[in-house]
Amino acid sequence: MPTVEKTARTDAGLASELRLSVMRLRRRLAVERHPDNELSIAHMGVLGCLYRTDGLTIGELAAAERVQPPSMTRTVNGLEERGYVARRPHESDGRLVVVELSDKGRATVLADRRRRDEWLTCRLRELTPDERAVLRRAAPILERLANA
Repeated sequence: MPTVEKTARTDAGLASELRLSVMRLRRRLAVERHPDNELSIAHMGVLGCLYRTDGLTIGELAAAERVQPPSMTRTVNGLEERGYVARRPHESDGRLVVVELSDKGRATVLADRRRRDEWLTCRLRELTPDERAVLRRAAPILERLANA
């Protein structure tokens, strides 16, 4: 099997290495979810999106999570039934509703993030200062790639 140094010399090789590493890290972080969390990763993605905003319409949520609006409607319905989100009328368009986090949803997001951040903080402490510096520089670049 080729080493990272050899395969990452080309853009295609770097893409392959990054894809594999990011996917493995995502799976590892998923394992570290809060044990009381009954929600799927997709549900948590919606709650996280709502946490970063003052509320979004179903269409805005669907676009942000890159799913179709009917699928997002089903997701929001399930979250609302379990008390994680609430709906309110749109301020300027009476045809629309805005979905926002409930107190339960906010607490769930914060507990889940806290647990995974604690795990990742411990792993980062195992790295050298230079390795952590590289990751600090890479984090905004990875964010740009994720949002492209």
